[in-house]
Amino acid sequence: MQKEPMLEVTYKKLSEELEVLKTHERNRIAKVIDEARAQGDLKENAEYHAAKDEQGLMEARIAELTDLVGRAQVVDPSKLQHARISFGSTVQLTDQNTDEEVTYTIVGGTESNPSKGLISIASPMAKALLGKEEGDEIVMALPSGKKTYDIEEVSYVEITI
Repeated sequence: MQKEPMLEVTYKKLSEELEVLKTHERNRIAKVIDEARAQGDLKENAEYHAAKDEQGLMEARIAELTDLVGRAQVVDPSKLQHARISFGSTVQLTDQNTDEEVTYTIVGGTESNPSKGLISIASPMAKALLGKEEGDEIVMALPSGKKTYDIEEVSYVEITI
């Protein structure tokens, strides 16, 4: 069972969602199913089938959240050293060919949002960056070809999810 690193705020959010699904939503859907069942013929009862479908989706989400919360490894990046790139580090990179600057923060898979500059610690780019420090160079093999980046800055910036 592989641990899933995540921020405390994410862990709390997932745990709260799981609790709501297990307590309130399960009961609500059970009542809807009972009411639909009381209407008679289940073969042609659209409300019953819709409620059963919703129940299936909810149970799948409960299973997913139970797994994630069970494997969670809560990490407080503010307590980590960021001289070298690690979980929670914000990294400013410069493309050697285009001089384009990009900034990424390394987070857990559930927090990942590349369009906001949040990349998963399990991503190929994060794996290439981990352990590196300011002034280092990394070469990334991307689908569009190889890219070489200079690591301009490594810091810790509080992450808001």
